[in-house]
Amino acid sequence: MLALVVLGAFFAYSGIAAAQEERPQIMPGERRPAKKKDSGPRAVGIVQLAANGKATLIPIAILVNGKFWDASAYKADPIPMSLDSGVVYEGERSGNSLGLFTVGGALHSNNATAQTPWLATGIWRPEGMEPPAKEAKANTAPVGMDDANAPPRLTRDPSRLKQTAEKSDSKPSSENAPPKSTSSHDDDRPRLTKGTPSSPESAQPTAPAPASKPADSKDDKKDAKAEAHSNVPSSDSGAGQGARPVLRRGKPAESFADEEVPGYSKPGAATKTTPSDAGKVVEATAAVKSDVQLIPAISDASGPPPHSFTFEWLKGEEDDRRKQMMTMAKDQLHAYLAAQAKNQIAAKPASPAAKRRASKPEEPIFEDVQMIAYDLWNSNQPVILFSAQAHMPLPSIDGPASESQPALQYSILLVAFPDTYQNLHKIYSGVTDKFHLDLTPRLELIDAIDADGDGRGELLFRQTSDAGTGWVVYRATADKLWKMFDSLNPE
Repeated sequence: MLALVVLGAFFAYSGIAAAQEERPQIMPGERRPAKKKDSGPRAVGIVQLAANGKATLIPIAILVNGKFWDASAYKADPIPMSLDSGVVYEGERSGNSLGLFTVGGALHSNNATAQTPWLATGIWRPEGMEPPAKEAKANTAPVGMDDANAPPRLTRDPSRLKQTAEKSDSKPSSENAPPKSTSSHDDDRPRLTKGTPSSPESAQPTAPAPASKPADSKDDKKDAKAEAHSNVPSSDSGAGQGARPVLRRGKPAESFADEEVPGYSKPGAATKTTPSDAGKVVEATAAVKSDVQLIPAISDASGPPPHSFTFEWLKGEEDDRRKQMMTMAKDQLHAYLAAQAKNQIAAKPASPAAKRRASKPEEPIFEDVQMIAYDLWNSNQPVILFSAQAHMPLPSIDGPASESQPALQYSILLVAFPDTYQNLHKIYSGVTDKFHLDLTPRLELIDAIDADGDGRGELLFRQTSDAGTGWVVYRATADKLWKMFDSLNPE
C-alpha cells in the first residue's frame, strides 16, 4: 500500500515538472522589453570634390524607422528632404572625418536617363578649416543719420540742399496747386505733365503717383508666391512640410553658378565631335572623372560620432594576404570561364591545340589590382576586399593576335576574412563581363561607412548592371554580404 502511494506521488511530481518545462518565456501580462527608440533620420550621400575645391553632393539613401529609402525621392515636395537648404553632411574616409558639406541649393535634371537626377550644390569646408571671419563694422555713423539706432539714409550734398530750399521759397504758391515736398529728392525727380502749358505761371505740375509701401510689396510677393506654390503638383510621398523629419542642420551655404558645378552639365548643352576625335573625347572625359574625388557623407542630427574602420597590418602580413587573394581570384576566374564554356555550343569540333589549352588553363593577366582591409566589426579582424580587371592572353597557336579582336575584359571582386585558423574565408565572389551584367553587376568599391548608425561598418559600392548605374550598400557578415539598400532595385 505504501509503495502505491509513493508511486502516485512520483507521477504527480513528474506532471508538475513537465508543466513547468512547457511554460512560455513571456507569460501574458508580463513586462516585455522596451523597443529601441528611433533616433531620427540618417542620410547617406556622396560628395564630388573637384580639384578647384568646388563640391556637389549626390543623395543616395535615407534611413527612417529602420528602413532605407531613396534619398532622391523621399519627401520630395518638390525638393527631396535630403537636399533642403542648410542640411549639413560630414564627409568621411574609412570612418574618419574629412570635412563638412553644407547644402546651398539643388539642381534637377529632366533627362529620364540621367544617372543622378538630383544634385546638391553648396560649400565644402575641410576638417580643421574655420569659416571666414566676418568683416568688422565701421563705428562712425553714415552721413544723414539723426539717431545712432536708426537705419542709415541716403542724402545729397548739403550745399545743394540749401540752394534747392532757397529756390522753393522764392516761387509763388497757389491754393489749387498740390503741396510740394521740401525734400530735395522730390524736387529733383522728373514729373510727367499732360498738354503744353500756355505760360510758366499757369503750368501746374502733376503730382507723382504715390509709391507703394514696402509692406504692400512684401504682401504682393507673398501672394504671388502662394499662387505659384498652389500650381505645383503635390508630392507622391504624401509628406507635408511640417511632417519632414529633421536632419543635421546648419547655416545655408552660398551656391554657385551651373557652369562651376562638378558633374553637372547645362540642359541642352552638347559637344559635336567627329569620329576621328571620339577617342580624344573619351580620354578627356576619363581625365576629368579621375580629378573628381568621391567622398561618402553622412547627415544625422542625433547620430553617433564618426568611428574609424581603418585596419593596421602587421609587418609582412599584407603581402601574404595579397598573394592569397590573387590565387583565389585566379581560381574564381577559371571557374567562371569553365562555366561559360559549358553553356556554349561549339560550331566545330575543337582542335588538338585547343584541347591542350583547355587541359592546362592559361594564367590570366591582371590590371588595376587593388586590395584594402577594414575593421568593420571593431574586433581587430580584417575584412579584405580585392578588385581587379583581368583578361586572358590571346591564342598564338592558331594565328597571330588581331587588334580588331581585343581580349574580353573581366571584372573581379572578392571579399574575405581570416577565420579562427587564419585561413581566408570567402564571403563574396563576383566575376562578370560586359555581356553578363544582368546576372552579376560590376561593383566598384567607394568606401566603408556606418550607414545605419549602429557603430559597425557597411560597404558602399557603385554598381553597373544592364539597368544602368546606381548605388548599393552591403553589410558584411561571417557567411555572406547582406544587401541593405539598392538604388536600382528598391524594395
